[in-house]
Amino acid sequence: MIVRYGLFIVVLTLGLGAGARDWADHWVATTDLPLMSVETSVEVHDRNGVLLRVFPVENGRTRMKTAMAEIDPAYLEMLITYEDKRYYSHAGVDLRAALRSVFQAVWEGKVVSGGSTITMQVARLLENSGTGRWPGKIRQIRVALALERAFGKDEILSLYLTHAPYGGPLEGVRAGSLAWFGKEPARLNMDEAALLVALPQSPESRRPDRHPDAALQARDRVLDRVQAPSRMRLAPVPRRMRPFPRLAPHLTDFARDRAPATQRIDLTVDAGLQGQMEQLARRAVQGRSAHLSAAIVVADHQTGQVIASVGSPDYSDAAGALGFVDMTRALRSPGSTLKPFIYGLAFDQGLVHPESLINDAPTSFGRYAPQNFDGLYRGELTVREALQLSLNIPPVLLTQEIGPARLMGLLKKGGAQAVVPGGKPGLAVALGGVGLTLNDLVQLYGGVANGGKVQPLVWQQQMPQPAAKQIMSRASAWHLWDILADLAPPPGVAAHRRQIAYKTGTSYGHRDAWSIGFDGQHVIGVWLGRPDGTPVPGAFGGDLAAPILFEAFGRVSGTRSPGPMPPPETLMVSTAELPLPLQRFRSRSAAFRPATNRPVVQFPPQGAVLHRSGYGVPLKLDAGELPLTVLVNGAAVLTGLRERSTVLPLDDLGFSRISVIDAKGRSAEVEIRLQ
Repeated sequence: MIVRYGLFIVVLTLGLGAGARDWADHWVATTDLPLMSVETSVEVHDRNGVLLRVFPVENGRTRMKTAMAEIDPAYLEMLITYEDKRYYSHAGVDLRAALRSVFQAVWEGKVVSGGSTITMQVARLLENSGTGRWPGKIRQIRVALALERAFGKDEILSLYLTHAPYGGPLEGVRAGSLAWFGKEPARLNMDEAALLVALPQSPESRRPDRHPDAALQARDRVLDRVQAPSRMRLAPVPRRMRPFPRLAPHLTDFARDRAPATQRIDLTVDAGLQGQMEQLARRAVQGRSAHLSAAIVVADHQTGQVIASVGSPDYSDAAGALGFVDMTRALRSPGSTLKPFIYGLAFDQGLVHPESLINDAPTSFGRYAPQNFDGLYRGELTVREALQLSLNIPPVLLTQEIGPARLMGLLKKGGAQAVVPGGKPGLAVALGGVGLTLNDLVQLYGGVANGGKVQPLVWQQQMPQPAAKQIMSRASAWHLWDILADLAPPPGVAAHRRQIAYKTGTSYGHRDAWSIGFDGQHVIGVWLGRPDGTPVPGAFGGDLAAPILFEAFGRVSGTRSPGPMPPPETLMVSTAELPLPLQRFRSRSAAFRPATNRPVVQFPPQGAVLHRSGYGVPLKLDAGELPLTVLVNGAAVLTGLRERSTVLPLDDLGFSRISVIDAKGRSAEVEIRLQ
């Protein structure tokens, strides 16, 4: 009987055990797991992997995805030792630790140690549940057991490393390490690792910036547990939370908007240079007119990679200058910065050569009568000089001959998204009557620097590289470099001539000040103005933007590359050695005008305003039969003149009428003013 009763007890016990086991197995198997794919912060990195920006997730929290391979193994060992030393042997719940926690709580009358495993903490973090009530604790046990069945130990540990709180808006050990120590968790010191182990247990009451004593004590308890050297306790805890980097904010915004589902974006930007350019942009507007903004773009013209992009000096818009507007992408009038491309087209079409003579004189094109910026005229001079002086009449003359549509075609071929008011280009496009962005101009000038071949700008690594487009011949591009490199640097700038080829521009009404330049490797563009288009009195590209351009070149690493060698096909001769049709610009329609032998005053032109020099006025004449007679205000001052180039003895301020009479009595007349 006793044997039968004992056997019954054994069978009953086994049955109850099996039933309990089956029930527990079903209880765990039917667990609804929390959502595992929680949103993590989008990260943007530079060309070298340096962090440029971290975008927060919901409620402004910074939750950075973390993989175990990115963590210092010593930190992981310290975490396991302090938090859950049997982590790799239990199934989600450590019964020994739980029983010890209960016994200590009963014996001491308070909670002395926690029984939660790392897996249970992951369950709590994923569900954002509390820790103090039994229903919540049972739920954590159930989820922890289910997690252990569904995932490996390293996967669960990665979840902890991503979700653990580190004070304030910080989630994940990478966010904590960057915010408290300014470095990735792959290279933590022992004392730093100990603080990061301690913080998640009570992230707010141990925040070192608010409760440094509590943080220090918690850190030291971790160090004691792992038997760290005593010197580790001498290190102070950080007293402030470091802000996350926010470099290239406009470009990183643009990159994220273009690829919202991408977790990590790698740009071609260099973080060090980007920081220097942002600092330069802020300094460029300090002490100047209110609401002034600035933008800078640096690119490698051989690859098209953007190395720095500054959309405004103050992204937060504290100065009220619409700092959130990315002025590298804003359509603005380019002023005189398009003139090199007009000359490049003229070179390629055989209209002129840099040493060709062209007339800078008052000229009307129907109702359009452009004037030079200073209101003065220089008469006949070389194309080289006309571009270096940025005169307005010569490029308009050439645009009339080339056709505005052909200029627009060059811009389009170079990848620029040019916008013309009214949709139909006229001669005004030669002087800035078209909308272009700073990025457009940097890309186009990069083409000039690259032998006439435009390499489209790219800003993201692994971005497909569009095919380069040839917008002008190698010889024309070299001529433009030769002309622009010969410009003197801005006053007060310590730079050598011919190291940097550059052009400045000022749009109508002083709304935009530009300076674009290039050397053997880099092309840089600078813009200053008001984003709302309000004029900035006294803003000139040469005075305002050019010094910033040269300082930007000074901050680009590496030595100045020498200028390019002229291609073999380049024609390098003086004006007198040019073929006769190229010695002086003459429109194609001039060949069909009736011939005349009447004398012509080439310089000074009609209506010219000249500065009194004390040496007289240069006089250049054409046609007419020699000898010639020259009168000033009706009085003969030169007679029997057998040269067509001389100096007129005229030094009286005010208006003067100059008349020329040839041997057959034919005459020409101009009126000028000396000031």
